[in-house]
Amino acid sequence: MKKWLISIAAALTLMGCASNSNTAGLRIDGASQTVLFGDNVLAGRVSIEDISTIDVDGRARGIVRLANQTKGDQHIQYRFYWYDDQGLEVNNKLSPWRQAILRGAEEVSISEISINPNGRQFRVQIRELDN
Repeated sequence: MKKWLISIAAALTLMGCASNSNTAGLRIDGASQTVLFGDNVLAGRVSIEDISTIDVDGRARGIVRLANQTKGDQHIQYRFYWYDDQGLEVNNKLSPWRQAILRGAEEVSISEISINPNGRQFRVQIRELDN
């Protein structure tokens, strides 16, 4: 059921944001579990299998499970953004882009723990790594 809802949300978002040039790759909002596709090619190669937030010693940990839909490797970069309960960004400085390789037909989880204890919601941006 969750995958079905994510797929529907992704399809609707894809239609509504097709002309938005400000987003690179995929954007995932952990609170609403919406996926925004800014790169149709990457959206066809990488799917979002699960989005969750867990508590780790009083801090939020955002976890996104990705699946490579192709037989070849997908080289990606990702970055988390953290927000408080009112939706205000809590990080004074952006975290660096991190790299990951999704091998053919592989599933991997990317995650981050908020360094600010007020960070309760997250958004993660994913883009293709330019080699």
